[in-house]
Amino acid sequence: MIGTGYVGLVSGACFADFGHQVTCVDKDAGKIEALRRGEIPIFEPGLDALVASNVKAGRLDFTTDLKAPVAEADAVFIAVGTPSRRGDGHADLSYVHAAAREIAGALSGFTVVVTKSTVPVGTGDEVERLIREANPAADVVIASNPEFLREGAAIRDFKFPDRIVVGTSDERGRKVLGDIYRPLSLNQAPVMFTARRTAELIKYAANAFLATKITFINEIADLSEKVGADVQEVARGIGLDNRIGSKFLHAGPGFGGSCFPKDTRALVKIALDHDVPLRIVEAVLAVNDNRKRAMARKVASAAGGSLRGKIVAVLGLTFKPDTDDMREAPSIPLITGLLDMGARVRAHDPVGMEQARRELPDIVYCDDPYACVRGADAMVVVTEWVQYRTLDLERLKSEMAHPVVVDLRNIYRPEDMAAHGFVYESVGRPPEPRE
Repeated sequence: MIGTGYVGLVSGACFADFGHQVTCVDKDAGKIEALRRGEIPIFEPGLDALVASNVKAGRLDFTTDLKAPVAEADAVFIAVGTPSRRGDGHADLSYVHAAAREIAGALSGFTVVVTKSTVPVGTGDEVERLIREANPAADVVIASNPEFLREGAAIRDFKFPDRIVVGTSDERGRKVLGDIYRPLSLNQAPVMFTARRTAELIKYAANAFLATKITFINEIADLSEKVGADVQEVARGIGLDNRIGSKFLHAGPGFGGSCFPKDTRALVKIALDHDVPLRIVEAVLAVNDNRKRAMARKVASAAGGSLRGKIVAVLGLTFKPDTDDMREAPSIPLITGLLDMGARVRAHDPVGMEQARRELPDIVYCDDPYACVRGADAMVVVTEWVQYRTLDLERLKSEMAHPVVVDLRNIYRPEDMAAHGFVYESVGRPPEPRE
């Protein structure tokens, strides 16, 4: 497994748990040493125990040198980062290309080289060209095997997947990857074999569609606020239609994270390169960016129109619960906007504050949600951590200078907030129940 980031580490640990012999490779010597000590560089529920048990069983190890493990491997997975390229939004493939060249020099015997990173359509062709150019004698098949892991639920998603997509037309490659995933046959997980380019596009199309669902319900939330409807009931009403489904119909401050923003931008660029403008996906990106910036104005409006000199308490910083990932988190443009309006910002997050300090150095971090809201003129819920759902509302009100709550995740009920005397704003819902 080349790369020990989110995808590489979770995939490597899960493959080892299937009974396979797995070596995770990374150039970062400090990271490898930490992993050998049992220190996990990301927060993902259950990952520390999974890594520890498989290291102890001798099925999982870590190294900075890929030569020996690649030479022995039946399959080599490329799971390095593909961030947005600065300036144009294309996926940066420099790490993928570097890994391909290095793998080429270490191959021995028949090997399947599998791209697990999210990569533009046609990347497998380039990986194959680089490997064959560097090692013309290599007996190798290049395949695509995109991941569909949700941060915070990645281990379950890996072990109980909706589907496994394998992109290769080579029968030997299909057999090797079929054998690797065979332990999942007990869970009746469908393995879908496609051409390599099809597999690469499936990943981007899936993320773009989910991002579109989120953006759609966010726009319906805006309309709901204007007409006095409840977006949560609207979402339930349409989600019960099995052609639509209920997932990803939760109104909020906009999508973030390591995948949706990056992958939708890359898909738009791929399409433009092929003279196929994706107007819907382009609109999704524009609406989402505007929405994240607009959330600060929503807070200002709830707090009386001006935030200058006021204290705003922000609960939740990561882009979603059960992760410490701050990439493209809605909290970043929100807090930046609050600061621009003259607010003094305090923040709390159960696990994300260390990561957040790098992005947001000019705010006060609190170890406890009640300390965060003490003396605040407004409180904003940005990430729907379960800890915030169970806060003592009476105590919350007593700690605040003004009982103004802006709930961007709809974790509280308007009637409960009204009963406790809060000025309460949520997303796409009337402040109090209406007929």
